[in-house]
Amino acid sequence: MSDLSMYMSQPVRQEVVPELRSTTVLTETVRHSLKTTLHHELIRRMDLEKLAAIQADDIGGRQRLLTVILQLLAEQSVPLSAPDRDRLAHDILDEVFGLGPLEPLLHDPSVSDILVNTHKLVYVERRGVIEKTDIVFKDEAHLMHIIDKIVSAVGRRIDESSPMVDARLLDGSRVNIVIPPLAVDGPLLSIRRFGSSPLSSDDLLRFRALTPQMLEVLRAAVRARLNIVVSGGTGSGKTTLLNVLSGFVSAAERIVTIEDSAELQIKQEHVARLECRPPNLEGKGAVRQRELVINALRMRPDRIILGEVRGEEALDMLQAMNTGHDGSITTIHANNPRDAIARIETMAMMGSITLPEKAIRAQIASAVDVIVQASRMSDGTRRVTHITEVTGTSGEVVSLQDIFLFEKQGLGPTGAVKGRFHSTGIVPKFADRLKAAGIPLGVNLLDQSVEV
Repeated sequence: MSDLSMYMSQPVRQEVVPELRSTTVLTETVRHSLKTTLHHELIRRMDLEKLAAIQADDIGGRQRLLTVILQLLAEQSVPLSAPDRDRLAHDILDEVFGLGPLEPLLHDPSVSDILVNTHKLVYVERRGVIEKTDIVFKDEAHLMHIIDKIVSAVGRRIDESSPMVDARLLDGSRVNIVIPPLAVDGPLLSIRRFGSSPLSSDDLLRFRALTPQMLEVLRAAVRARLNIVVSGGTGSGKTTLLNVLSGFVSAAERIVTIEDSAELQIKQEHVARLECRPPNLEGKGAVRQRELVINALRMRPDRIILGEVRGEEALDMLQAMNTGHDGSITTIHANNPRDAIARIETMAMMGSITLPEKAIRAQIASAVDVIVQASRMSDGTRRVTHITEVTGTSGEVVSLQDIFLFEKQGLGPTGAVKGRFHSTGIVPKFADRLKAAGIPLGVNLLDQSVEV
C-alpha cells in the first residue's frame, strides 16, 4: 500500500500529475471557495482515525498529508500556478492542524500581538507598532470555527450564554475572545504571544529601555529585598520587566508566583507557580487571585511574585509585604507612579470597604518601597520613565520621590522618540537598606544624563 492510500478511505489516482500550462488568477474569493471544497473533500475521503493520530509536530505525517492534499488539488478542474497550488495546499494543512489563516502569524517571531477585528480585519503588532495585514477569514462562520478549535483545546466553551473567554494557549500565548452579542460587529480575537526565550537585562540595555545605572539600582533593590511595583499601560513591557527583575533573585530563595493567566518565565529552579481557575460550565469552582495569595502564605515563600494586581487581592498583597515577605514584586495598570498608588488604594478598598482610607494609605506606604513606571512610546519603543521611591505618608497623602526619570523631548526625522534619561540627584532613603545588605550605592549611579 502506498503512502497516499494508507491515509485515504477511498483510493486515489496514482498517475503522475502533468505540469499545468494555463493558470487561473487566484482571487481571495476563488481561494476561499476552492479551499472549502478541498477541505470538505479531504474530510470525506480521509480515514479520520488515522488523521487524528497525526500530531501537529509530526513532520513526516504532515508531509504525507500534504502530498494527499496536492493530489486532491490536482483533480480539480481549476488550473493554478505552482506557487498558488503550494500555498493553497499549505492553507488547507493549516486548517487541519492549526488556526487556519493565523498560522503564518503564529510562526512569525516578529509578531507579538495578533488582533482579529471580525473576520474581515486582522492586525498585528511588530516591534511595538500595530499594522494591518492582508489576512482575512472567509466569513464569520470560518472565524467561529477557528475560535471553537482554540477554546476546545483548552477545555473551555464559548457561546451566547458565555460570550467571553480569557485563556492560555499550549505555547503560553494568552488569548482573549469576545463574540456576539457582546461584540457588536462580529467575533473579536486577541492573541498576546510570549517568546520562548524572554528578554534579558542585556536586551533592555541594547534596546535603550533604561540605562546601566538604572538597571544597577533595580538589581540592588531586588537583592536587598525591597518590595517593588511595576506600573504601566497595556503593552508597555510590564511583564518583560518583571521577568528581568525576578532574574536578580537569589537561586537559594523559594519563589511563589501567582497569575491570572500564567505568563511569567522565571529562570530559577525553586519556583512554585499558581494560576487562577475560571468557573466551570455551571459557573462554579472559580479560584481567584485573592484566594491564591492567602494560600501562598502557607507555602513557606521567601518571595511572592504576583503577575498583576487587578482587584481586592491588593489588600492581601500589602499584608504579605508587611508580614515578613520582603522582596515581593507585582505589576499594576497605571499611567504614572502617583496613579499606581491611587489604584492600589482603590483596589484594596474593594476587599474591605469598612477599612479607613488612612489605614490603607499607611499599609501602602509601609509595604511598597519602589515603583518602576514602564511606558510605550509613540514609535513603539518601551522605556522605563520613572524609578520612584515611596517615602512614607505626609498628612493624608502617600509621599513619593523620583530617583530616575525619562524626559521626552520630541521626535526625530524618522518618527523615533528623542529623550533623555536623567537622575534627580536625590539619594533614596532605601540607600541605608542597600548598604546594610552589602550593596552600597556608588556615587556615579545617581549622577547621570543620557540622551536617546
